[in-house]
Amino acid sequence: MTRKFTNRPDGRKYIRHLPVFLSLAFLSACAVGPDFKRPVSTPPAHLMETTDEIGRQSQVVTGKMETAWWTLFNDEILSELQERAQKGNLDLQLAAARLAQSRAQTGVANSVGLPHLSLGGSYARAADSANGQMALLGAPDSPYDIMQAGFNASWEIDLWGHARRTGESAAASLQASAFQREGVRVSIAAEVARAYIQLRHVQTQLDITRQNLAIAENALKLADSRVKNGVATRFESSASAAQLASTKALVPRLEEQRDALMNALALLLGEPPRALNSLLTPTHQIPPVPSKVPIGLSSELARRRPDILQAEARLHAATAAIGVAKADFYPRISLNGSLGFQSLNLDTFGNWASRTFAVGPTLYLPLFEGGRLKGTLALSEARQQEAAIAYQQTVLHAWHEVDDTLSAYADVQRRREQLTLAFDEYRKAYAVALRRYEQGAAEYLMVLTAQRSLLASQMELADNTSRVSIAMVNLYKALGGGWASQTGESGGPQQ
Repeated sequence: MTRKFTNRPDGRKYIRHLPVFLSLAFLSACAVGPDFKRPVSTPPAHLMETTDEIGRQSQVVTGKMETAWWTLFNDEILSELQERAQKGNLDLQLAAARLAQSRAQTGVANSVGLPHLSLGGSYARAADSANGQMALLGAPDSPYDIMQAGFNASWEIDLWGHARRTGESAAASLQASAFQREGVRVSIAAEVARAYIQLRHVQTQLDITRQNLAIAENALKLADSRVKNGVATRFESSASAAQLASTKALVPRLEEQRDALMNALALLLGEPPRALNSLLTPTHQIPPVPSKVPIGLSSELARRRPDILQAEARLHAATAAIGVAKADFYPRISLNGSLGFQSLNLDTFGNWASRTFAVGPTLYLPLFEGGRLKGTLALSEARQQEAAIAYQQTVLHAWHEVDDTLSAYADVQRRREQLTLAFDEYRKAYAVALRRYEQGAAEYLMVLTAQRSLLASQMELADNTSRVSIAMVNLYKALGGGWASQTGESGGPQQ
């Protein structure tokens, strides 16, 4: 009995090493490398200041910004297109696929710091050489069977935070991918709204052109009648016919633009060509801007623009990568263990006497790597510096973009009052010129000039209306509207 007891492994000697393992576990709470600190991005004091100006049909106000800002246009078709684009746009689906890849990479990175457990087994029919080394020991050279199976376990103690910094960098990269997807979402919403407004603008121009075709046809009939009655020359008839032909020539060009914009919207929605023709062919007015446009607060802008958040996440990932590179300079300790059975006979394979086991630590200490570790650290630090500069560049670009779009939104509205006044005057001028021509008190050249000016004024007024609406779209894109930002309802991008 005593002999059998002494042959068994003494578990008390492992208990004596327990303080060592506890000390290693305590050291694993350390992590080398710099800790990431979120950069402070304070916008200029004058950014997003609002002023009430006379003559502006729409004022920006510092109210809560709508995530679905396109609903402010109060256009059901635009809202439907936006909803379908969020589901069918291929660029958005590509961004979602990249996010899934990043999420999988994060899972791989997080597995580094966890214990690894495997189960294996093997069978072989083997024989030793009669003239080999084993023959010197008198081993037989007859064939034999050998079977073995068991568990293998390993766990690298994260003494210097190598695994934690790796997981931290992967998690930050996952955030960057999520914010990249939301940046695509913001761009898609703006592109859909711009294409839709341009389509309604072209359709409005077509209506204006058709109205002017009727005017030109009446003018041609009047000129032909005066020529037949001998009170006008062929010049008046020819000039009127030329004006009618010039007006008709506008129709094919505008119809081409209309069809191209409908196809562009179909592409944004992930639909085949002409899939939206039945929905978009009926003419609607250019979506008017609301009287009040809430733009939020300047202090929230850095938390609302996904490109800034993406640049910040990339900086975080690059900072954590420095810790990974520094941890490679320090020794690594892994705990390895195995437990299994090995036997030459199947009958004794499961016996306790056939057991095999091994347990103990493994130490790895880099002594000479030919400059690889120093080069990797220098590369990580350079990438972190690049990410910091890219973050500053992104923030500065955002401030400029917001300021430019706010100015453009104000400037384009100031022209509307004068363009409306000009259109009213040109319409009166044409009516007077036509009446005087019918009475024989004016030459047809006056009518022709007034007619051309009226058409140009109508086109310019319609163009300004669409520019105001597009300026609002550009403003909300610059403000980062179109996704549930951290200042909004969800607290961040949906992953």
